[in-house]
Amino acid sequence: MVVCMMNLSQFCSLAFISVFLTNLSFPDYAAADTPGNETDKLALLAFKSQITEDPIGVLASWNDSLHLCNWTGVMCSNDQRRVTSLNLQGKRLAGTLSSYVGNFTFIYLLDLSGNSFHGQVPPGLGSLSELRKLYVGSNNFTGSVPASLGNLTSLQELDMSYNYLEGEIPSTIAQLVNLQNFRLSVNNLSGEFPPPLYNLTSLEFIALSFNSFTGNLRNDIGLAFPNLQKIWLAYNFLTGPIPEPFSNASYLQNIDFLHNNLTGKVPRSFGKLDLQYFSIGFNHLGSGEPDDLKFINSLTNCSNLRVLHFGDNQFEGVFPVLVTNLSIKLTRLYLEWNKIHGNIPNEISNLVNLNILYMNSNYLNGTIPDSFGMLPNLGTLILSSNQLTGKIPPSLGNMTGLINLFLFDNRLEGGIPSFLANCRQLAILFVCQNNLTGSIPQELMDIPSLWSLNVSYNSMTGSLPENVGNLTHLLETDLSYNKFSGVIPRSIGNCLFLNILFLQGNSFWGEIPYLADLQNLHYFDLSSNNLSGNIPHFLVNLPSFLYLNLSFNNLEGELPATEVFSNLSAIDVRGNPKLCGGIQELHLPPCSSQKSKKAHRKPLKLILVIVTVASFVALSLFLLLIFWMKRLKKQTQAVSTTLNFYPKISYEELLHATGGFSSENFIGSGSFGTVFKGILSSGGSVVAVKVLNLQQKGASISFMAECQALRNIRHRNLVKVITACSTTDFQGNDFKALVYELMSNGSLEKWLHPEEEFKQNSLNILQRISIATDVASALSYLHHECQTPLIHCDLKPQNVLLDNNMTAHVGDFGLAQLLPGFNTREDINQFSSLGINGTIGYAAPGNFS
Repeated sequence: MVVCMMNLSQFCSLAFISVFLTNLSFPDYAAADTPGNETDKLALLAFKSQITEDPIGVLASWNDSLHLCNWTGVMCSNDQRRVTSLNLQGKRLAGTLSSYVGNFTFIYLLDLSGNSFHGQVPPGLGSLSELRKLYVGSNNFTGSVPASLGNLTSLQELDMSYNYLEGEIPSTIAQLVNLQNFRLSVNNLSGEFPPPLYNLTSLEFIALSFNSFTGNLRNDIGLAFPNLQKIWLAYNFLTGPIPEPFSNASYLQNIDFLHNNLTGKVPRSFGKLDLQYFSIGFNHLGSGEPDDLKFINSLTNCSNLRVLHFGDNQFEGVFPVLVTNLSIKLTRLYLEWNKIHGNIPNEISNLVNLNILYMNSNYLNGTIPDSFGMLPNLGTLILSSNQLTGKIPPSLGNMTGLINLFLFDNRLEGGIPSFLANCRQLAILFVCQNNLTGSIPQELMDIPSLWSLNVSYNSMTGSLPENVGNLTHLLETDLSYNKFSGVIPRSIGNCLFLNILFLQGNSFWGEIPYLADLQNLHYFDLSSNNLSGNIPHFLVNLPSFLYLNLSFNNLEGELPATEVFSNLSAIDVRGNPKLCGGIQELHLPPCSSQKSKKAHRKPLKLILVIVTVASFVALSLFLLLIFWMKRLKKQTQAVSTTLNFYPKISYEELLHATGGFSSENFIGSGSFGTVFKGILSSGGSVVAVKVLNLQQKGASISFMAECQALRNIRHRNLVKVITACSTTDFQGNDFKALVYELMSNGSLEKWLHPEEEFKQNSLNILQRISIATDVASALSYLHHECQTPLIHCDLKPQNVLLDNNMTAHVGDFGLAQLLPGFNTREDINQFSSLGINGTIGYAAPGNFS
């Protein structure tokens, strides 16, 4: 009996423990049917029903196959299994926000920022009494800020920035006594600086920039916000002076009042704060009195100051030397568009971490200090529109981090120092409107990053350097109104991205060079030079012309009447008395047939000689072609290398061909881009489209290298390029792509190292020998039979593609190197010493001699 009782007791204990562990192990199902739980589920499903776009399938898990607490973006409490957090930030959702979100009575975090919600912010949000953080910024919400938000007395952070909200801030906001962060920047809000905010002493961050707030800031603003750390009110319409008591906000570090209508003097008490960011530019501050800039003295106490912007105001006075005593942590200094005069002190070099310096549009005089060369971190230096004299100091070449240099509209003289070529990151060089002389240093043409060069309105002489074609990233150049002479070098045609080319007002002579490769050229001005000869036909075929000025030269012959020459507002050919033809609106004389015949008449003997020589050459080439066809069946097939051979294709056509670059058409990706399968609408050809990732460093250079390589080579064992596309997408972003013939059997890599499910697809010995022979034939052609030898630099199995007959084709010439004139072993050794390109961890054989 005792034994039975003990067994019964043990059994009950085990049963209790089993039930307890079961409840611990399966909490989702234990609480799945609670009424509150069902309320949250219905609210989530109502939320989902209002979503019209879910491109990445975020809400696909919101169904009965999972408990709601396991749905994407949803978090629940551990005890009652109620929704406490809904985080769908940046999920690319679109639709309206359901009013049922007000039923999440236990939620403390709601983050819907970075989506495309539209319509009004539902007043039901005011029912979320436990809510502490509400983020609905970066959407398309309209209407006003709901007054019901004042009921969220537990709210600590509110972000509704980057929407289209309008009206005034409701007075009920004053009830948010626990609010710390209040962000409504970039909306259409109006009214005075919100009076309700003055009651919220807990505020640490106020962001109301890019709205239409008006009125003055109250004098007690510093007392009202004792915990304030950041205040952003830029791009509004605030008026009046900056209140003195701001200094009472002892935690204040970040002030942005940029672009308002503030007036008066800047309080000197800001020096009592630990400021890091102080931006008061683009206002009406300053009184025109000598002590306008005295506030700078107090800012020398701000040892952590990193950004100081007081440009575009009405400050007057001598350049404050104490600027050089500001924090050595200062990275950006803006004092442009004021009435500051005097010399720039040599002690400016004390600001060793300075990255951006704007001093333009003042009355600064004297010379440019040599000490600028002691600022290696300076990336942007703007001294334009002052009264600076003397020479450009060669020490500027020591600023190895320099990217933008603006010295225009001064009184500088002498030449452009060749030492500027040491600034290998220099992108923009503006030295126009000075008194500069001498020629353009050839060394400048070797700066790889230079994309904008302006030396106009000087007295510079000499010819344009022959190596100007080295500036392969050049977008715009203005050499107008100098004393340049000589022939315009044909090498400028290598600047394939050139949009603007201004050479007017010089003494260039000779014919207009062949620049047919400049397919992106929009503005071309050659007026007021001494150019002669006929109008070159390539000008008719450049598709992007917006303006062409050939006026006041010595050009002759017939003027075309098509393309840009048919648009009267886009061309100017005045002052060329020997021109004829063209559209009627130009009022040029007609071209007489007699003159035309005379101009094209050739002596009979010369014609006979030319015909004889041409026939002999043609016969020789024909015999040579037959000889090589018999000797090597895999020999190259010469074709035209002009760019006009390739069909033109637009971004829209490629978008349609690849199904919007969809994942279903994804083939693979590499260092500089992604490859998609596509079907061209014209002809239905199946192609491979390589879209360059232009955010990746070197992608543009890779695109140009591949274009340069593929336009000069043709061989049965090289991947056939169908065309290329260099344009902009529908958002205005640069877009570059290459279109190839699709290789249906993929890369050699996939056959040599197949994935588990494809291991039965292996190569037999005959196929391997055939592929090796194909690759060898391609390399032999590239190295020995091209007009200009070419080294692939990245030959590997991934770049060997197989067609439906298992014939190998070498592709991906993004790292290829053309070797003009390489004829000796010494040349190849010299090339090898320049550096090794290719995939990290792998060096192709072509890199070595």
